[in-house]
Amino acid sequence: MYLHPLSVFFLVLVVAVASEVCVAVTTPLHGFRGCAVREFSFVAQKPGCKGLRITTDACWGRCQTWEKPILDPPYIHRHHRVCTYNRTRQMMARLPGCQPNVSPLYYYPMALHCHCAICSTQDAECETF
Repeated sequence: MYLHPLSVFFLVLVVAVASEVCVAVTTPLHGFRGCAVREFSFVAQKPGCKGLRITTDACWGRCQTWEKPILDPPYIHRHHRVCTYNRTRQMMARLPGCQPNVSPLYYYPMALHCHCAICSTQDAECETF
């Protein structure tokens, strides 16, 4: 049976992608190193409305970082790279049970691509201790 070289290329590509997906699915999350998009659920809330459970895509993972001791307070120098949004799509949900003077619209980001970067308070919660 003769297979065209382009057909062989696409077959190899499909097998390679399928094996990559299998590795990603079977790798335990506690051993994962890197930054990736992952499904995330939270309860959207705002004053004057009832909460709504939302499932979206968010950034998740661990990034290489370092801390260096220094002799004066705060006693360490932090270089914090965190797994954060690189590209997002703005999403909207309608919260239930809002008071008449409260808009039911709730906006949140959906991650399209994530990367390791310095933490920015523009789009993430940056906690330091």
